Amino acid sequence: MGEVKTPDLVNLVMFVFAPSIDYWVNEMKGILEAHFGPIDYISPPLEFEKYTYYYSLEMGYGIKGRLLSFEWLIHPSQLADVKLTTNEIEDMYKVEGKRRVNLDPGYVHHTQFVLASTKHWGNRVYLSKGIYAEVTLIYYRGKFRPWEFTYMNYREEEYIKELEKIREIYMKKRRRFLKG
Repeated sequence: MGEVKTPDLVNLVMFVFAPSIDYWVNEMKGILEAHFGPIDYISPPLEFEKYTYYYSLEMGYGIKGRLLSFEWLIHPSQLADVKLTTNEIEDMYKVEGKRRVNLDPGYVHHTQFVLASTKHWGNRVYLSKGIYAEVTLIYYRGKFRPWEFTYMNYREEEYIKELEKIREIYMKKRRRFLKG
């Protein structure tokens, strides 16, 4: 019989994407920090539309994204509540029922990058309150690696490098937390 252990705290990450990404990151920064604590890293703009036009009809064209990392570590079980909160924030900015900004929360752990979703799929595990979790990348042999079902943007080196930077930030926080 295995021993039940307390899971590691994880680093909350948010992928914010929209047309006019710099405007939206500035608009969202205070709101996100009010809910989730200080942001400790913002990636450079990341390409998005070259992977999919799925969101363009709703949000407009010219979509780019930025990955945000939050200073405060969270318990992984909080991911469902974080996703529900980000959905509410998105709804506040809808125009004629269409989103203007998309907030995709997830977390970095030293072994994985996990995303929250409202959509069930065979590779997703139900958390609670209608929210699922997907292990999008696994950290193996010194690098984040995608699965065959990983979204196209997260397979790209520009995304992986940014998530590895966030992982390094997380590892420093984790060492401080474990010492303290």
